[in-house]
Amino acid sequence: MLTAHRDPIAAIATAPGRGAVGIVRVSGRSAQPIIDAVCGRSLKPREATYLPFRATDGSPIDQGIAIHFPAPHSYTGEDVLELQAHGGPVVLQLLLARCLEAGAAMGLRVARPGEFTERAFLNDKIDLAQAEAIADLIDASTEAAARSAGRSLAGEFSREIHTLRDALIHLRMLVEATLDFPEEEIDFLRQSDAQGQLDRLQSALAGVMRRARQGALLREGIQVVIAGQPNAGKSSLLNALAGAELAIVTPIPGTTRDVVSQTIQVEGVPVHVIDTAGLRESEDVVERIGIERAWARIEAADAVLFLHDLTRAQETGYHEGDEALLRDLRSRVPEAVPVVQVWNKADAAASSTVHEGELRLSAKTGDGLNALRDRLLQIAGWQAAPEGVYIARERHLQALRRVDAHLMEAAAQLAGEVPALDLLAEELRLAQNALNEITGEFTADDLLGVIFSSFCIGK
Repeated sequence: MLTAHRDPIAAIATAPGRGAVGIVRVSGRSAQPIIDAVCGRSLKPREATYLPFRATDGSPIDQGIAIHFPAPHSYTGEDVLELQAHGGPVVLQLLLARCLEAGAAMGLRVARPGEFTERAFLNDKIDLAQAEAIADLIDASTEAAARSAGRSLAGEFSREIHTLRDALIHLRMLVEATLDFPEEEIDFLRQSDAQGQLDRLQSALAGVMRRARQGALLREGIQVVIAGQPNAGKSSLLNALAGAELAIVTPIPGTTRDVVSQTIQVEGVPVHVIDTAGLRESEDVVERIGIERAWARIEAADAVLFLHDLTRAQETGYHEGDEALLRDLRSRVPEAVPVVQVWNKADAAASSTVHEGELRLSAKTGDGLNALRDRLLQIAGWQAAPEGVYIARERHLQALRRVDAHLMEAAAQLAGEVPALDLLAEELRLAQNALNEITGEFTADDLLGVIFSSFCIGK
């Protein structure tokens, strides 16, 4: 462990601002000097004690609750002291300064962002996926995301990764045994059903990847931009989806001159809906800036809703200018980004006919909004998932994709008429390394320990 990780640390653990309660947290090899100086008495382990917090001259800074969590039975695995005081920023700063003063001789310093959780990871209280789940739980924007982050924090995701890793290590063990002891003339791979083990491992990996993709979607959501000509009803659609009057709606073209965004929940998935300025040629300097920002958001979107006005549509096709705008839009967004054509103002239109694959709705009455929500979920790749979905990040998905690629290559090597065992072993090793990246653990002794405990080498 680096020297910096041995330093005792202290910080205000509650959010900035005023509140009923604020917490100052201390973690290190020993919290006793701070307890003696600030509390003036010993504390029973894990028992809340109400007492005055003392300044250097013995005068009270505040009255509050002190709790001592002796190592290793604490969040960080070190000695932890939590001081719960009134939540005024001045009070908490005074209390933090007093702790730093009392712990100066032992090198107590202010903690870096996330350092308490980092200590928990370094001291094997949690793995890397659980550490990330803590931040995801705090940042969760929907109830479903919070529940999924809670499952990851409880270790459900990590347990699945460990199960995959254990199966992978066992398969590696068989391959290594075949490589190391060819004189035994025993086909370890065939007798142990290595092909079946690899098939089951790939099937289990597919299930983990599916749940991880759903979890990543709950965490990140999708960016959906509403685009179109002025007065097509873009702001009205944003307001209808959000259920609030967020954007100004008037009959005057060019009312929206800047980006207006709102996150909504659709089946627990965060959908970040962005209303933009109407796309047209304009001499107005402010509106032109808004249009430039609109194009920037369109080019960075996960999906684009191109809004048509049914009341202005020609009998034989789109409203004048829409086709040219659509061509321009499709040339600016990546091919993989879906562009959904939505026909608005269905309540006031004489014609109700739309092209196949397009949507017809009324932002005013709400008719057709559910179909739009379903389309957004379809675009996001969301499927009705069981309660077992856990939160995941893009780095987890990337690691799982690498595992999948290595296992596919391993399957190809194993399926050969004469399996290339050295290449097979290497692909399995790389797959295990990718899995270990998720939880932040790797040791070359893992495989060695399994080999020696599972086989009688001296036979």
